[in-house]
Amino acid sequence: MGSEIVRQLYKKNEVFVFDNNETAFFDLIEELELNGRLGDIRDIETVREVISLSRPEIVFHAAALKHVTPSMKVPREYVRTNLLGTLNLLDTCATLLDVPKFINISTDKAVQTENVMGWSKKGTELFTKIYGGISVRFGNVLGSRGSVVPIWQKQIEEKRHVTVTDERMMRYMMTVEEAVNLVLEAAELGTGGEIYILDLEKRRINVLELAKEIISKSGQEIPIKIIGARPGESLGEELMTESERALATKEGNFYVLR
Repeated sequence: MGSEIVRQLYKKNEVFVFDNNETAFFDLIEELELNGRLGDIRDIETVREVISLSRPEIVFHAAALKHVTPSMKVPREYVRTNLLGTLNLLDTCATLLDVPKFINISTDKAVQTENVMGWSKKGTELFTKIYGGISVRFGNVLGSRGSVVPIWQKQIEEKRHVTVTDERMMRYMMTVEEAVNLVLEAAELGTGGEIYILDLEKRRINVLELAKEIISKSGQEIPIKIIGARPGESLGEELMTESERALATKEGNFYVLR
């Protein structure tokens, strides 16, 4: 998500990249000839240095730990990155900059907070709203880091079973390009304090059927193995809670919570 946001912005904007993934960071700034800084949002001193150096007018915050299952085993890491890291960015921007626009990339897992990852992302939405930023909430992004599709593709390449947790599993799906276009649209529309929830009602897909389609496109005959839902996983996900749905207004591609 972060890399694709950069790719869509850099031709018409001055972009500064901040990332803790050394190889991905190096590849991106070499590819696009950008300025940037290697570092971690969990380190408040580094965050202050980056914000002081780059002086952004808009901050797109896509850094997060994204997997549900590990979050149930080491919750403190999700607290440090998703919650405290986001708070480091928000507080530093509020302290050092003159009202920058802050765009927080969230997830539909923030609706179902029985798992640590979802709970931590819900926290980022609350922090962002308190600081007057904008959150964009959507479902699974095909091909992004944290997506199941690269896992399946690797299993197919290695001619192993394609693993599906449950044949009833349903998820909201979209491409990286679609997700980023809508994030940029929300960034233009938002004035501060909103949560933009992408209208994905027609993108609710059965995970088993998606796995079958990917196997079919590979031209191979690969068996599917049902492995059962893992700790913290749910069979279905929702875009909003019932109380949020009652308050949201439909605006173009979004439901908006103010």
